[in-house]
Amino acid sequence: MVKWSLVGAAALALAATAGQAADGKPIVIGIPIGLSGANSVVAPSVVQSAELAVEEINAKGGVLGRKLVLEVADDASGAAGAQKAFDSLIYQKKVDVLISMETSAARNAGLPAVTKGKVPYIYTSFYEGHSCNRNMFVNAWVPEQQVPPVVDAFKAKGAKTYFLIGSDYAFGRGMLGFAKSYVEKTGGKVLGEEYLPMDGSDWTAIISKLKEAKPDALITSTAGGAPNVTLTKQLRGAGVTLPFANLALDEGTAKSMGADAEGVYLSASYVTGIDSPENKAFLAAMQKKFGAELRTPNDLSVPEYEAIYLYKAAVEKAGGTETAKVLEALPTVSVTGPRGTITMSKQHHAPLTMYLGQIQKDGTVKVAGTFTDVDPGAQCPKLP
Repeated sequence: MVKWSLVGAAALALAATAGQAADGKPIVIGIPIGLSGANSVVAPSVVQSAELAVEEINAKGGVLGRKLVLEVADDASGAAGAQKAFDSLIYQKKVDVLISMETSAARNAGLPAVTKGKVPYIYTSFYEGHSCNRNMFVNAWVPEQQVPPVVDAFKAKGAKTYFLIGSDYAFGRGMLGFAKSYVEKTGGKVLGEEYLPMDGSDWTAIISKLKEAKPDALITSTAGGAPNVTLTKQLRGAGVTLPFANLALDEGTAKSMGADAEGVYLSASYVTGIDSPENKAFLAAMQKKFGAELRTPNDLSVPEYEAIYLYKAAVEKAGGTETAKVLEALPTVSVTGPRGTITMSKQHHAPLTMYLGQIQKDGTVKVAGTFTDVDPGAQCPKLP
């Protein structure tokens, strides 16, 4: 197993062939991402994480003697934009790999191009689970890892009834579908389940149904970014104060929401307060590189940073960027970074340490519980 300490590691011995080292052809990493649309709130932090990883790796000689280059394409946070972004990156830019956080709608729309173009794809976004493609690996959480800490915590506080609110697309329905089954399996009851289109912003009617139902707790799962902001703002404006967990909220978006986010629970594989040498070094490096322009590192951006190092390790083990060999290497390599040691060894997914947190007045996350090496469960049992 290849093990790589992300920040401050000694350079690995280059394993490049003479031809690879001599031609100097860069390795091109494609990043299809929602620079516009729902994900535009969080996308800049993801790009920053990628830029830092590439800068660090290139400063130490690159990968097999080749520099890394980023190609970023706006997928507009949706299916139509993703098809264009994937086609551009794969067929025009000729990228060697795709590494990115995207909405589920964008991911699903882009996967046919990934298969046809025969490129590796590391998906770095938390999502609803069970998306399986031979070329795709995932280093972020799925419901089996993220939902139980939230529901168990609310149950411990006496919650017996729940109301669920989400964006009407694969992620929103997938997450709340799992949440509903877990609530019912653990003895709770769901009083209502309501959805708004992903680009919707008026939650008034749904909030009225929530208040009429009078549940003990609220669980939401909206598209990451803008929908989180609009829903939370309107909930606070309507005087909703019951225990509230957002399954799609990242720390960066929470900080941008100000006082509206205070008290909201989240379950994440990354919070800035992780007390490890790797995380402290990562945060220091991000601050040094971006200064006042730094976007808060979060559970959607840090996996991007680590994924680039996972790809680096796989290419080094494979001896090059040939897709078949890289795909064979990806589940066998690991990196130790801000979130700890990550290995995508469980049916193209990764066991993760999860943190149950609550947003504080200043936007930081107070960790209320830590759950180590949580298994993603049976995500893609038919994949080799």
